Amino acid sequence: MGRESIEEGELSSPLVAKESHEAYTTGAGSGGGGDGDGGGEGQSVSASATGAVVLSTLVAVSGSYVFGSAVGYSSPAQTGIISDLGLTVAEYSLFGSILTIGAMLGAIVSGKIADYIGRRGIMGIAEIFCLVGWLSIVFSKVNWLLDLGRLLVGGGMGILSYVVPIYIAEITPKNLRGGFTAVHQLMICLGVSLTYLIGAFVNWQTLALIGTIPCLLQLIGLSFIPESPRWLAKIGREKECEAALQRLRGANADFSQEAAEIREHTVTLRQLSEASFLDLFQQKYARSLIVGVGLMVLQQFGGVNGISFYASAIFISAGFSGRLGTIGMVIVQYDFSSILQIPMTALGALLLDKSGRRPLLLDLQKLTDITPTLALCGVLVYTGSFSLGMGGIPWVIMSEIFPINLKGLAGSLVTVVSWLGSWIVSYAFNFLMDWSSAGTFFIFSSICGLTVLFIAKLVPETKGRSLEEIQAAMNPLSEKR
Repeated sequence: MGRESIEEGELSSPLVAKESHEAYTTGAGSGGGGDGDGGGEGQSVSASATGAVVLSTLVAVSGSYVFGSAVGYSSPAQTGIISDLGLTVAEYSLFGSILTIGAMLGAIVSGKIADYIGRRGIMGIAEIFCLVGWLSIVFSKVNWLLDLGRLLVGGGMGILSYVVPIYIAEITPKNLRGGFTAVHQLMICLGVSLTYLIGAFVNWQTLALIGTIPCLLQLIGLSFIPESPRWLAKIGREKECEAALQRLRGANADFSQEAAEIREHTVTLRQLSEASFLDLFQQKYARSLIVGVGLMVLQQFGGVNGISFYASAIFISAGFSGRLGTIGMVIVQYDFSSILQIPMTALGALLLDKSGRRPLLLDLQKLTDITPTLALCGVLVYTGSFSLGMGGIPWVIMSEIFPINLKGLAGSLVTVVSWLGSWIVSYAFNFLMDWSSAGTFFIFSSICGLTVLFIAKLVPETKGRSLEEIQAAMNPLSEKR
């Protein structure tokens, strides 16, 4: 039922019918009801957030904070590193950009490793990379050790950017999944903001040493949270899957419907051959792949990293004084704008499970489309609307739409595309501005306009649906049965 509506283009409708029992008996490819409390025949009962879900999410998003602190580190550290180590501008540019290269490398391997050793295991490996990387930066006396440390932090960051939203999506009840997954973006913004703020008062070595604290917190915290029940079911550890669900849903919760749904979906997936990279490009996965990759491409090529990295140059070209442009507007961008991102991202987390993914993406992308024409107000409104919409929601949707047998490969591909787009935009932005500042923002605005059309035509609403319902509707596994 849901699959037919998608193929007919009715993407604003629910992915599967509300009568989930009817949908599954007609071959939707998944069994049972939704995540959370079992709710009778076809009724969806909202599940509440237990302490275990909250704790698991907080431990996971410690990695998101590490992500943000790594992104924010290079700006406040620039003057001190160049002065102390005698780096040229080109050498420091290599130090800054190599983070993205490391993130791409981490993203390539993240999915496969997460499928083999689990979500908790891969988060632990990522934090070890980050910890070693930060310590290499702290004790750097030569360029190559500095760059190696930055590369290692980037590798861990690339892994975390994939596995954190995946883990949160797999442990939370369906009625809370969007808001909890959006905390990933909120903590990235918080990491960036606090790193800028702390970096104004401490030297670059101390700032890097402070960067190790959230790494250690997550490494310790991983011992106290359960593994993803869906991953446990995928590798055949059914008893441990049920134990994890019991812990996540509460001692007295009835999770039998959710467990049955996960079990039936897993049985269906086991009938398929082991997924390879080329399987991603089969016709039955086309819509999931187009939506996942398309959102990441449009997210990056809307210009957010160019605007974030080079805000001061934008304001100077708009006519601000040199002093205001080079000093004051850096503070505006890296403090006020970052402060703006935090409440806007928090608002997005609250609204995701109320208004849905599609309305937020569509409405906020329209704001993103018109605001780049005004320099100061444009950058601030653009940053806020991006944080509320396109900043975090594509990661939420990515964690929902791929079946678990392909989630590792697909997640790696989508994450690599995101980091590659980030590098291209941040590298090309200054060249584009030299060519034409008006033309640059016209290109970004046009891409934002295309994003609105893409979301309206192709992106499904996933609010209130279990992962199994979403994946059964978008990926017709029942045809293989």
